[in-house]
Amino acid sequence: MNRKYSKTELILRFFHGSKRYFLCAAAASFVTTGLNAVTPQIFRFGIDQVLGGGGYPYLKEHLWVLSLAIVGVAVLSGIFMFITRACTARAGEDFAKNLRDALFSHVQRLPMSWHDRNQTGDIIQRCTSDVEVIRNFVVTQLLEVFRTAFLVGISFAAMASMNRKLAFVVLLFVPVVVLYSAVFYRLIARRFTDADEAEGALSTVVQENATGVRVVRAFGREQFEMDRFREKNEAFASLWIRLGTLSGLYWGVGDLITGLQVTAVVVLGAVEAVHGQMSVGDFVAFASYNTVLVWPVRGLGRILSDMSKAGVSFERVGYIIHGEEEAYDDQESGDRAPVAEPGTDHTTVEAAGINRAPATKPDGREAALPESMDIAFSHVSFAYGSDKKVLHDMSFTIPQGTTFGILGGTGSGKSTIVQLLTRLYELEEGSITVGGVDIRALPPAWLRRRVGMVLQEPFLYSRTIRENIAVSAPEASMEEIRRAARIACVDEAVMNFAEGYETLVGERGVTLSGGQRQRVAIARMLLQKAPVMVFDDSLSAVDTETDHRIRQALKERVKGSTVILISHRITTLMGADRILVLNQGRVEEMGTHAELVQRDGIYRQIYEIQMEQEANLYGSL
Repeated sequence: MNRKYSKTELILRFFHGSKRYFLCAAAASFVTTGLNAVTPQIFRFGIDQVLGGGGYPYLKEHLWVLSLAIVGVAVLSGIFMFITRACTARAGEDFAKNLRDALFSHVQRLPMSWHDRNQTGDIIQRCTSDVEVIRNFVVTQLLEVFRTAFLVGISFAAMASMNRKLAFVVLLFVPVVVLYSAVFYRLIARRFTDADEAEGALSTVVQENATGVRVVRAFGREQFEMDRFREKNEAFASLWIRLGTLSGLYWGVGDLITGLQVTAVVVLGAVEAVHGQMSVGDFVAFASYNTVLVWPVRGLGRILSDMSKAGVSFERVGYIIHGEEEAYDDQESGDRAPVAEPGTDHTTVEAAGINRAPATKPDGREAALPESMDIAFSHVSFAYGSDKKVLHDMSFTIPQGTTFGILGGTGSGKSTIVQLLTRLYELEEGSITVGGVDIRALPPAWLRRRVGMVLQEPFLYSRTIRENIAVSAPEASMEEIRRAARIACVDEAVMNFAEGYETLVGERGVTLSGGQRQRVAIARMLLQKAPVMVFDDSLSAVDTETDHRIRQALKERVKGSTVILISHRITTLMGADRILVLNQGRVEEMGTHAELVQRDGIYRQIYEIQMEQEANLYGSL
């Protein structure tokens, strides 16, 4: 189990390397506050002792000295304010960077079941907006709380030394201003949340429209999308107008309260000065301290109310940090699948060539790695977080170097088999072994590097075709990339593009056809040179002829590998050494194509239907 960190522990953990900047910012901020408290004392001294008392003839004749002292204090205050801002920026960005790095790295290691339970947009918001809220609170607002407390302390000490009654009057206004600000911000916090959610809804409309622009144009939905955007935009604008009105009310009432405070100090201070209870210099200095207090005290109320927002962000970020990671990994061991020598026409992956670099368990013991890539499922049952099982007591074997086909309807558990094999989901009942070793004893990274996968809906990055293919092997040469593309029957299509392999595919590969995206993904997987290759209905978007060409190229050029073909198309599976037929998560039939068509089962029924459909199609042509 991951250790549960408290809010304080999280702050200290991610302040690593930036604590000195935070402490420097705090010290400089206190010095700045202290210097700001000196200026009213200079005014007080100049008015009472120099201009009024006559005890300092030199200063009375050279008032520029006092002016120079004020300028000097202002310059020093500016220097320390610069130091405060610079150190705060450095501490804040280092803190946020450390936190974002930790969150992103942790998300990479969280199991698929965790990702299934959480929406992508929410994860992004936790790693961006919530991190910014925490950064702002820890580095700026928390420091401002301490600075304001220090300012209030020294200001009231100075005020009380000049006139206790007037200091008490000011003290009465401080909690009123703080409480008013805190209550107001707490009241409109929900409205701020509504506005943020409205902004998210507006952004979703834009994102969906941009991503699905082809569908919008194809069905003539432009006006519908414009109306939908206008509706969301109007709701968004209306919420912010209401917030603006409330903010205007807040600042108006706040200005009234602080205006009353300033007026009270001026009037009562003048009365005290007239009656000789305080000097003119004391009155000016007192009014200066009161003015200095107004804005920080009002800001303190907002900061106190924002603490609840920061607390929510801490909880949201902590939810990710405390998520249980996958089991041990060996990603730093350098263990990789064998790579063929460049310049050869054929890619041969031999079982004996599996790199034997040892993987290490958390307890320091070496994990036993398999001698071969024979795959065996034994009495496997599985459910996706519910009582309804997807797989039921499933047993079969896939010998190394064979082609294994899987046929079944939607929801029959075809993809689940592969996801369990690669430990994207942890096995619940039964066992899966590779080379006689239970996969639960194997590091996930070691296993996944040896099981290459191509999904029905492949994901392509918004990069060039060359970069997308090279994702699985960044060190691959251009010749290796083209060799993999030729096997995937996509090289010719790529070379017909104006920029060839440097063609940008657009977001999620939108500029390519469905078949081209699948073939680019196949080339990417082939470049991985994995001993086990899985095609999860990844030939569904290519025509029958291209499907046949790809399978022939795989059979001729990729030798010694285990190929798992998952498909609805029987012509794709006919050449497999063995075919598994699934029905509602159970093994219905198993055998070669010739054996299965001789039986009166599901496979034969599907075969006859598909052959009849193809005959009708080609007959109509």
